[in-house]
Amino acid sequence: MSSSAADEARTFLEQYPDIHSIDLLISDLNGVLRGKRIPRSNLEKAYRDGINLPASLFALDINGNTIEETGLGLTTGDGDRVCHPIPGTLMPSPWLRQGRQAQLLMTMVEEDGSPFFADPRQVLSRVLQRFREAGLRPVVAVELEFYLLDRHRDALGMVQPPCSPLSGERASQSQLYSINELDEYADFLEDIHSAALTQGLPLDTALKECAPGQFEINLVHCDDALAACDSAVLLKRLIKGVALAHGFEATFMAKPYGNEAGNGTHVHISVLDARGHNIFAAANEAPLGSPALQQAVAGLLELMPASMALFAPNLNSFRRFQPGLYVPMAPTWGFDNRTVALRIPSGANDARRIEHRVAGADANPYLLLAGLLAAIDHGLTHRLTPPPAMSGNAYQQCKPSLTNSWQQALDLLASCEVLTEALGQDFLRVFVANRRAERAQAMQAVSKLEYDWYLRHV
Repeated sequence: MSSSAADEARTFLEQYPDIHSIDLLISDLNGVLRGKRIPRSNLEKAYRDGINLPASLFALDINGNTIEETGLGLTTGDGDRVCHPIPGTLMPSPWLRQGRQAQLLMTMVEEDGSPFFADPRQVLSRVLQRFREAGLRPVVAVELEFYLLDRHRDALGMVQPPCSPLSGERASQSQLYSINELDEYADFLEDIHSAALTQGLPLDTALKECAPGQFEINLVHCDDALAACDSAVLLKRLIKGVALAHGFEATFMAKPYGNEAGNGTHVHISVLDARGHNIFAAANEAPLGSPALQQAVAGLLELMPASMALFAPNLNSFRRFQPGLYVPMAPTWGFDNRTVALRIPSGANDARRIEHRVAGADANPYLLLAGLLAAIDHGLTHRLTPPPAMSGNAYQQCKPSLTNSWQQALDLLASCEVLTEALGQDFLRVFVANRRAERAQAMQAVSKLEYDWYLRHV
């Protein structure tokens, strides 16, 4: 254990004498946090030696079952790897056990200390190495949409919006950007901000989104992409935990309601050079941005179809891609235009950035960002040229072309040489095998709708 790591553990234990246990957390392929719980007396040992977890953690499907087709299970003896703490992520979990619980993010390595290829955080680190070698540093901000749900289901057993803590009325209207709605849930939102402050998570804004019970919380931009994703996965845990403490459920499921807007993850990205200059800013403040901006956009557009399995990783993800519900369904871009897949927001030239608007809130933040940065690197390296920027309503001008088929998305990803090289062939083999196996399980389930439509009529 390095002296700085030892100091982090000891300082934390001294600062929080009432903490009695710590959750050691690591993100699986689905972005589900898994791990172990240790007593405070074992924290310094965890910093010194790490903890053992099976490599098959990255073979788990959404139900926590090992997908043997990944090759990480019984075929290899289901062996362990060492997981080490991520500095700066040791923090209290104030919504748990009267503030006596803490948490610490981990990352998995091989026996020789090299990155474990299937750890999503290490996949992102692999892509970031390309930027480091080029003297570049991405700046990232993540925006997460989620629904608050009543913990009681409706008469048909389906999810429903919550009742207002103030009025007792059940949400039934969109009320986009409503301040009154923020006031109705002020205690919940204030507890999120208080917990985030305790945890050092850099929250920016909260807003009421465009469906009953739907909200968005944004993180401040960060020039450490790994830290930005750490904050995103921890914020999701925080929101779910605070929601339960208030008697709600919070879900980042992409499409909890068939006839309402889905939950998205919007990602803002710019890139700094070695001097700290934003390479997307035009030298002469030209309205179309710099050549680097154009190249990055072109790379993102070219690889968007092959990246869909990263943006939409499960069965429910693809239900979000429906006309008229505010989700891009074609590789498009434009300036200050919320109908395109890649929006270039208005604002100061030195803050020029790309907003990626395709992914669902159920995407793994590390894998989502790894795919986006791989595409930007591809565009910059090959000096690609994008099609003309779109103006007006892109939904009306462009037919849907991004796949809404889970199987086709996986096939496109598996056959993409650029993403295979960037993310790692071994990782993609595990990811695609995991997702294909979960899809096969999903196809075995027969829905109520199918019985209603077909049982007596065909």
